[in-house]
Amino acid sequence: MEGLPTTTKGDKRWRSKNLQTSKPSLLMAFFSCIAWLYVAGRLWQDAENRTLLANLLKKNMEQRPKVLTVEDKLMVLGCKDLEKRIVEAEMDLTLAKNQGYLKNQLRQSESFSEKKLLAVIGVYTGFGSYLKRQTSRGSWMPRGDALKKLEERGVVVRFVIGRSANRGDSLDRHIDEENHRTKDFFILEGHEEAQEELPKKVKFFFSTAVQNWDAEFYVKVNDNIDIDLEGLIGLLEHRRGQDSAYVGCMKSGEVVSEEGKDWYEPDWWKFGDEKSYFQHASGSLFILSKNLAQYINVNSASLKTYAYDDTSVGSWMMGVKATYIDDNRLCCGSIRQGGATNLTMQLYINNLYLLLSNFQIRCVLWLEKRTWLTFLSV
Repeated sequence: MEGLPTTTKGDKRWRSKNLQTSKPSLLMAFFSCIAWLYVAGRLWQDAENRTLLANLLKKNMEQRPKVLTVEDKLMVLGCKDLEKRIVEAEMDLTLAKNQGYLKNQLRQSESFSEKKLLAVIGVYTGFGSYLKRQTSRGSWMPRGDALKKLEERGVVVRFVIGRSANRGDSLDRHIDEENHRTKDFFILEGHEEAQEELPKKVKFFFSTAVQNWDAEFYVKVNDNIDIDLEGLIGLLEHRRGQDSAYVGCMKSGEVVSEEGKDWYEPDWWKFGDEKSYFQHASGSLFILSKNLAQYINVNSASLKTYAYDDTSVGSWMMGVKATYIDDNRLCCGSIRQGGATNLTMQLYINNLYLLLSNFQIRCVLWLEKRTWLTFLSV
């Protein structure tokens, strides 16, 4: 009986000790489960996030452009397009050089011939040169229907003049009225007609003429020149198809450096110590082939002019591969010395003017103003 309580007390101690050790275990197990659930939840959440990110990356990979190469970057920056345009410009330039420096930009007009002309002859004139024009019309220059027939043969002849400094004044009106009657003027609307502007006039003439007429040659003639027109046409026919031709009575001479003297050249210092002009065609009459006239048109804004139109044109021809053709038949008597031109001189109307003639070309050289007035009174 006494042993029973003892056993019972031992069991109670064991049970009490067992209960004390099981509580921490249960707590550890509980927290372990909680931690396991937390970790499992995070892993599950991370797996879902990875799946979502993978899907997003897949979609982005499908929509994202490919990796840009150097060529692609150049294309994006516009360099490839610019390179293409440069190549096209170089090809156009090469083609333009072969065709005369300029694409065909001729104006379409009923008054202009559709076929290619042989020549456009521009007769330089001024506001006070009415009687000189009348003399030309009465000698070598056709009028009316004859002028139209000449154009049908491929030769256009026009008096070339600019506009007055005071636009629309009596000078301009008289020219317009005269042109309305004769229809033989080529008026340079952008040029101011003045003696000191003559070197610029030659740029305006060739530039505007080459835009208006498609011709083999472009001829500049002074209105005090009387030419054998058929002889000139024959000369041009003989040289048809010759590119880069610069035809005239070639000359040179001293550069006048003293202001106030005749033929004074303001830019005399540019010609060096010898002060001699380069070889150039006399301004009385000279001829340019189409590609040279187009060269003047294209570069007119940057071409330097000197005191006179003939030396100005001569300086431009030095910058291109022009073929210089020195033709004595285009020389007037005062241009060459020592009888080099072999011209025959005849005296008319009390020494009024000299008629200088050879096989094809005649030059009428007007003398001083006093003699000219005497002629007007005859």
